[in-house]
Amino acid sequence: MKKLRLLLGDQLNNNHSWYNEVDENITYCFFEMRQETDYVTHHIQKIVGFFASMRNFADELTTKDHKVIYYQLNDAKNTQSLADNLSQIIKENNIDKFEYQAPDEFRLDKQLKDFCKNIEIDAEVFSTEHFYTEREDLKTFFKGKKTFLMENFYRDMRKKHQILMVDTQPEGGKWNFDASNRKKWKGDTFIPPQKNFDNDVSEILDEIEKASVKSLGKINTRYFEYPISRKQALVQLDYFCENLLIHFGDFQDAMHTDNWYLFHSKLSFAMNTKMISPKEIIEATLKTYRDRKDEIDISQVEGFIRQIIGWREYMRGMYWMLMPEYKNENFLENNNKLPDFFWTGKTKMNCLKNAINNSLDNGYAHHIQRLMITGNFALLTQIHPDEIDAWYLGIYVDAIEWVQLPNTRGMSQFADGGKIATKPYVSSGSYVHKMSNYCEGCTYNKKTKFDDDSCPFNSLYWNFLDEKQEKLSSNFRMKMMYSLLNKMSASDRSKIKEKANHIIQNLDEY
Repeated sequence: MKKLRLLLGDQLNNNHSWYNEVDENITYCFFEMRQETDYVTHHIQKIVGFFASMRNFADELTTKDHKVIYYQLNDAKNTQSLADNLSQIIKENNIDKFEYQAPDEFRLDKQLKDFCKNIEIDAEVFSTEHFYTEREDLKTFFKGKKTFLMENFYRDMRKKHQILMVDTQPEGGKWNFDASNRKKWKGDTFIPPQKNFDNDVSEILDEIEKASVKSLGKINTRYFEYPISRKQALVQLDYFCENLLIHFGDFQDAMHTDNWYLFHSKLSFAMNTKMISPKEIIEATLKTYRDRKDEIDISQVEGFIRQIIGWREYMRGMYWMLMPEYKNENFLENNNKLPDFFWTGKTKMNCLKNAINNSLDNGYAHHIQRLMITGNFALLTQIHPDEIDAWYLGIYVDAIEWVQLPNTRGMSQFADGGKIATKPYVSSGSYVHKMSNYCEGCTYNKKTKFDDDSCPFNSLYWNFLDEKQEKLSSNFRMKMMYSLLNKMSASDRSKIKEKANHIIQNLDEY
């Protein structure tokens, strides 16, 4: 029986059981397609990173004597459509059975299910063998529940997989060391230089430009810095464990103009393309912690592990539990357009200028820059969730819809009304000052609300609370802030509203 096995760009797991044996009757296929480059405007580093990683993986399979069909972007046979490419190969090679690994995006999942209904050969779907959980696990876990708290799921994962556990109790006496993970980096803790890779991707960029693929952001084609092979991903993991884990938890929420990455791992692209598994990362992290317990505190390790077996697995489960309706959620009825400076980085607000330019330059921003700078501003200015979704999905090299959508529409924009976050993640300029040095040297004054030079976050924050009071005032986590709002004088509230409305109507002037 001649089989065709499809591999998508985020299914580069060379530990998959598919590859345990070489079979001359099995052919693997990969495609670089306009279907994937064009459904949103992607960062150029994201497109290049995916194509480079796919090519490396295809070469690895070929080296191990697996049969591979690989369509580069400008190949004459490439129809630029997943279904058409597959149909063409099935016909030309007299394929008897089509097999694929379950996609992690609803869009591709539906496309492949529809394709399988319309072909005359057998088809079978397999697990990607990557995640700790299965797609439907959260639907089962939260069955009959009115709230879907990540913390409950995270504790269950810790128990189930015996991660940082002593029998049935959490190691260190606490489930969560988040209170220890909110330090501001002031320059007095040495940050080792980031591990970069000298990947020359100029040939791939030439092909992308030849095809006139629209993209955003910048790229250094001689020194593409992210891992684009399993070997590089393992080097990145070792470097993180050896050099950065020791202070990861302390400064995981910190932001600074002198250092984009601080102590973050830079593993998300490799993990989301499946070149490296969450289990491998957790095991390596725990081994480092056990070997160096005298110098690495449990708070550093727990904070990192929570992001992987907590948030990452939770977001995937919530995505599959709530799609496809989730993509249209707009609980707060926000309808404004994203300002142009999100695409150019040209703004006088120092925090946004730094976070956006980092994103444009590197295809990267860590979770607090995404949540409390760009996301916070988008929510306060009441941007339509579709606009901010498209920006987040396009600009980050690690952005795939299963992880991007629930993080953006749920956690960042509260568009789901609280299915994922228990409150909107909004703040005034005081939080930005608390966690970064962005306010130093900024055009705007972080201390005032409605003067000409007042930090826009300040009036926008109180205006947001005022505008959304009907929807949010019953939220128990918002009661204190609404109490403060309602104690403000009518004059101050009027000035705040006037200032905020001027900002919202003239976003690109700020």
